[in-house]
Amino acid sequence: MTVIPIIRVQAEDFDGAAETRAITGGRRDIGALVSFIGLCRDEGGSLSALELEHYPGMAEAEMRRIALEAIERFHLQALTAIHRFGRIEAGAQIVLVIAAAPHRQAAFDGASFMMDYLKTSAPFWKKEHMLDGVSGQWVAARDADDRARDKWR
Repeated sequence: MTVIPIIRVQAEDFDGAAETRAITGGRRDIGALVSFIGLCRDEGGSLSALELEHYPGMAEAEMRRIALEAIERFHLQALTAIHRFGRIEAGAQIVLVIAAAPHRQAAFDGASFMMDYLKTSAPFWKKEHMLDGVSGQWVAARDADDRARDKWR
């Protein structure tokens, strides 16, 4: 069976439970489901929001490429990846990854792989908006994210 990932880049919020039901509805072959939801942190009370920009078309294509690699590598039965763009308030959802597999380790690895590559390879940019009203800096890439990605090589 060919697994076609669900990939979306959207301004609107998402419903993790509904996305889980979309993957599992009517299926009895899935043995493990791992989901990850990334939230916008307030950075110790100083951040009010992040402004996320993306390269339309290219962001979805890169997410799909990563997802297909995860599906093949970990023998996933389903994979959903949703990434929001626009102004995201502190505490709000930014990203959702759901990986389904016959066994738990494959689901964990598939979700982790997807996030590690999504953080470093997909064309998204984050700009901070501080609580004091000042527009902050564009968030730089982090070495820790690169190291997390590199463990999969």
